[in-house]
This record gives sequence, structure tokens and C-alpha cells, in this order.
Amino acid sequence: MTTKIINELTCGQALVKLLEAYGVDTVFGIPGVHTLDLYDGLSGSTIQHVLARHEQGAGFMADGYARVTGKPGVCFTITGPGVTNIATPMGQAFADSIPMLVISSVNKVNSMGRGRGELHETKDQRAITTPITAFSATAYSPSEVPALIARAFSIFNSERPRPVFIELPLDVINAPINNDWLSKPVQLAPRPAPQNRTVIQATDMLSQARKPIIIAGGGAIAAGGELQQLAEQLGAAVFTTVAAKGLLPTDHPLYAGSILCVEPSWQFLADADVILAVGTELAETDMWREKLPLSGKLIRVDIDPEKMNDLYLADLPIIADAACTLDAFYKALSSAEKVNAQSTTAMLKTLKNRVKTDVEPLQKIHQQVLDVVARVLPDDSFISADMTQIAYTGNYLFEVNKPRSWLHPTGYGTLGYALPASIGAKFGAPERPGLVLAGDGGILYTIQELATACEELKSPLVVLLWNNDSLGQIRDDMVAQGIEPIGVNPKTPDFIKIAQGFGCNTAKPDSLQALEQNLRDAFTFKGVTLIQMNENYLRSTTHLSGASA
Repeated sequence: MTTKIINELTCGQALVKLLEAYGVDTVFGIPGVHTLDLYDGLSGSTIQHVLARHEQGAGFMADGYARVTGKPGVCFTITGPGVTNIATPMGQAFADSIPMLVISSVNKVNSMGRGRGELHETKDQRAITTPITAFSATAYSPSEVPALIARAFSIFNSERPRPVFIELPLDVINAPINNDWLSKPVQLAPRPAPQNRTVIQATDMLSQARKPIIIAGGGAIAAGGELQQLAEQLGAAVFTTVAAKGLLPTDHPLYAGSILCVEPSWQFLADADVILAVGTELAETDMWREKLPLSGKLIRVDIDPEKMNDLYLADLPIIADAACTLDAFYKALSSAEKVNAQSTTAMLKTLKNRVKTDVEPLQKIHQQVLDVVARVLPDDSFISADMTQIAYTGNYLFEVNKPRSWLHPTGYGTLGYALPASIGAKFGAPERPGLVLAGDGGILYTIQELATACEELKSPLVVLLWNNDSLGQIRDDMVAQGIEPIGVNPKTPDFIKIAQGFGCNTAKPDSLQALEQNLRDAFTFKGVTLIQMNENYLRSTTHLSGASA
């Protein structure tokens, strides 16, 4: 590394150069009086800055960027309200194992936590962020910054990726640095590999299995090729969590899809004698039940040691990277003849057909819309889906052809996620067309980010707004429990006029045929289109009454 930082640089300016050295190309945020020196560093930098309209939007943008690229999303935020605003996206990223680096200012060292009533003062920002981060730290001098950044990127690369929060006091941000931060090349910690002993134990168990099944989660998202070759060698059915949708080709005969949340899949899993769980928490939010009925022996491969013995006790725990572990399994088994998977593929075909046909009336409406989307969606598109009933249906019924193509806030379940996450994804992969799947309630949490989208994006981003004039899921839950629906039927604004005010193209189809044409047009427009689809337009064709999405 030949670049030199001279003493005239402040800590904030030098930090930007350090981020460049780690490969950061995009930063999301909103400048403020407490981050001026950070933003001064962006001047002349190769790092592009994306102006969000709220720190929550900036955090979700960083999340979406990370999900499509696999690189950490980076945010700059101000002291106090900037930190509390971005805490929700940090919680979402923590729950879903998304790498995110949030760099914040904080009051001067000698006034931190003193309660003097200074601008943006918060008693203890790290106390807010510690429960939702891999680590939360304060740099009390410029010399501490390189080690903290190195620690963050080592976690992103070699451990379970989760947010990192680093705060810089105002007198540290603008202090001059007194050494060359870039004198040494960037070195990242390697991902852990499995021990030979555990590889032998695992492959012995798998080779003797009568009905092996693989469950892959977001921790295996970079291991699709290794997963496929192992599954084909074993003749094993492959289920994925929502975070790992598209990990195998949708038409692969051994791929069940992301259908862990429905009863026919539970029955299928109950018959397995060996289950290989790779990079997954086996969490309630993926299963729609507290625990799967796993009666076979459980092999767990995960980079997080805490996942070895939580709700499920692993018969064989392996703390290692998913890709290299699956590859080691395959190499150990590859000399043997491939298992004849004819009976497994036949059972999977029956299972998938049953899941697609055994749906409730409301989900049939969702299916009709999602089928239209599937016909129109360009190759290499991604979908960013909010917490809305049509997205819950899509989580297991909509198929995607590659990983990092279905972005959904599964674990934390944050409303307002989809729109800003899609904007971040567009900055991570600008050539990929994007579709936002949001409800009328959730989109109001972050609708202001349409300003960022319309200002910045020059390629197709389509916002499909599913409007049922209610908080449909909560209303349905209240009705199901005999509770009078309260606070779930708000007045719906004119979304078309709002979107037009931001500069969006808009459409309001009244049929599936019109929706299909509107979507086709939107994916040829080099910018943002909002399409509002009302559930009531489809009720009569599916004979649905009394339910809402």
C-alpha cells in the first residue's frame, strides 16, 4: 500500500480513506453539524454518498445493499436522534445476520454522559446499541480507530455477520492523526474450516442415512454450488429458509424451496433420519411454529457457536464456514456412487404440488398477483418485501431463481423495510431491476424515501403497493381471537398523488390484466414507478369476503 496520509488530515477525513482501503464504495446517511469532518473526508473520495430522508431509511438502505452484495452496508449518522433513529434497522440486521457498519458522532470526551444539556446529548449511546450489535465501541483517540475498523471487518468476514457500532467524540473526529493508518495492507481474518475428524463423523452419518434432508439458511447463501453437489451425491431433499430462497435452481428435482412454514413440510421432515442444518437458526419466524418435529440425528454446521445447542441439541456440532464444510463433505463422499434419488424426487414433487394447492382463500388472491409478477419480472431481478400478508404468502409460494433475490425482514419483522432496502439494493446492484412489495400500512413508515429513489435511481424500480385499507394481518388476528378491531382501519391517503409529488410514474390497475401491462411498462422505465393494487378489485373473482391482506 503506497498511499500516505499526512498529518494535516483529521481523524474523520482519514477514516474515510481507511474505509476506501477496505473496499467500501457507498455510504448511506444524512449529514449533520456533528458529522462535518466525516463528510469533509467524502469530498474527493471514491465513496459515493446516498442521502436518505430519515436515519431509519439509511439503515434499511445499508441492509438492502448488504443483502444483494454480501458486503457490509455502511452508514454515517449524528449523535443522539440519528443513533436512536437507526437503531431499528440495526435490530433488523442483527436478527437477520446482515453486516452493517454504523459510524456515529458523540459529544466530546470530557462531556459524555455528564447531562449538561448539550446538543443531541444522549446519556449512553453504546447502551442503546450494544444489544443489537456484534460489538459497540467508542474511539477515545484517533489512534484507536484503525483497530476498531479492522475488528469490524474481521467479524464481517469470519464470524456471524451482524451490525457494528463505532462512535467518535467530536474532539476525536476533528483531531489530527499522527501516524499513517494505511502503512499496512488490509488483512482480514479467514473463515474457520471444519476439522477432519468432524468431516469423517458427518459423512459417516450422512452416507448411512435412509432419508437425509438438508436445511440451509442465510449463513449458506454463498454456498449454493457446494450445496447442490452434496445434495445430488446424497440424494437429499433441500429446504431453505426465507433468507436463502433461490439457493438452488427452482426446477431442481431435489429442491423443496422455502416451505418450512407449512404442515405438509413438517410431516416430510419428521420422517428424516439425518438432518443437516447449515447456516440456519432454525428459527420460529421461518417455521411459523416454535420447533420443527425433527426426530432424526441432527448435524449442525454454523459459524456461530451459540447455534449448536439452543432449542435443538446437535448430535454433531461443527463450527465452520458453510461453503468449505459442504465441499469437504462432498469430497469425502464423491468416490461413492451417487444415491438413487428417484423416490425422494417423487415425494418432493407431491409435496410441492400439495403446498401450492392447499392454500386459504386469501392466499389464492395473493397467488394470482404473484403469478402475474412471476410472468413479468425480468431476469436477474430482486424483490424487496415488507411485513405484509401478500409477502408472507410470497415467502413460501413465490420462487426466485438465484440467491440474494428475495429481501425480507424475517427475524425482527420491521414494518417499512421494503422501500429503503430496495434503494440500497439498487446501489449495490444498479443493473438489477427491483420490485418492492409493500402494504398500505407499512409503506407509510418510510414513504419519504421515495424522494431518494426518484432523485438517485436511473434504472427500473417498481413499487407494487398492496392496498387493503387496513392493517390487515392485525385486524384478522383480532377477529380470530374475538377482539374488537381497534386501531386497524386508518384512513388511507391518496398514494398516487403522494408518489406523483415525489416524481414517480404511477398506475392504479383495476384488474390482473391491467396489472400485468402496468408492470411490463414499469420495467421498461428508467426510474421509479408506483403501482397501487387494491385487494377489493380481486375479491369478486375469488369469492373472498371478510378477509384482508
